[in-house]
Amino acid sequence: MDYSMKSLKLFSLLFLLTACGSGTPEYDATGTFEATDVIVSAEASGKILGLDVEEGTLLKAGQEVGIIDTVQLYLKKLQLEASVKSVEGQRPDILKQVAATKEQIVQAQRERDRAANLLRVGAANRKQWEDAESLLEVLRKQLAAQNSTLQNSDRSLTWQSSSVGIQVAQIEDQLRKCHIVSPLTGTVLAKYAEAGELAAPGTPLFKVADMEQIYLRAYITSEQLSEVKLGQKVTVYADYGKEVRKEYPGVVTWISDSSEFTPKTILTKDERANLVYAVKVAVKNDGMLKIGMYGGCNFN
Repeated sequence: MDYSMKSLKLFSLLFLLTACGSGTPEYDATGTFEATDVIVSAEASGKILGLDVEEGTLLKAGQEVGIIDTVQLYLKKLQLEASVKSVEGQRPDILKQVAATKEQIVQAQRERDRAANLLRVGAANRKQWEDAESLLEVLRKQLAAQNSTLQNSDRSLTWQSSSVGIQVAQIEDQLRKCHIVSPLTGTVLAKYAEAGELAAPGTPLFKVADMEQIYLRAYITSEQLSEVKLGQKVTVYADYGKEVRKEYPGVVTWISDSSEFTPKTILTKDERANLVYAVKVAVKNDGMLKIGMYGGCNFN
């Protein structure tokens, strides 16, 4: 047996003896405390103009903590907005452009009616009426052609404007992604970048963890599975050293559906068990619990 294994067994023995000697009940399961953490990465390319976070900083969900250079994107947005105005300026005023043709049709109808009245009393010949009718028909076809052309032009400009509008929305989305925000309420655990550095999409900036809701990841044997269920209230113990121990209420939020080999640093109720099941117990942190601390829990 090597030195590390001897040390681990000695630590395990002392851990159990200390728990019993202090009056704390023997733990049904032990493990370590962990928290939900997120590595916040850059979503845009450019120079980091500011990153106002340090390890230990408390952040709120949605809080802006930094920004990446937005000059080029903003100029691109201005260019696209100018294109939208240019497209809208080309949109035809259909009513005004067909007004002249409509007036000609009104005049042609009057001439046709006049020729018809003269023909009826014998003051004009049939050719005069036919010429007036033919002119009226030509003007009507001309109006239909104008309407069709102008509507097609208007429709094309609408599509063009819509396309540019989509590009503007894309730029606005990229501009929003230049603003670095915290995705959750928590504490900054690590900072990976500084102001002045160049960032690319996916570049890690900092890690933040929700330290208010912390979890004890413990391990139980197959014999203990019948004692544990989701939503079950349990008692969690945290060992702060020097026989200082604190008790917390906890709730089982997750039970693994598959077994795994016992982690080397974990003590189980049945030391002979090789396969165990992981469980997560949610604990409200009073500020004393830290990630990586050892703890235990009782299910009864």
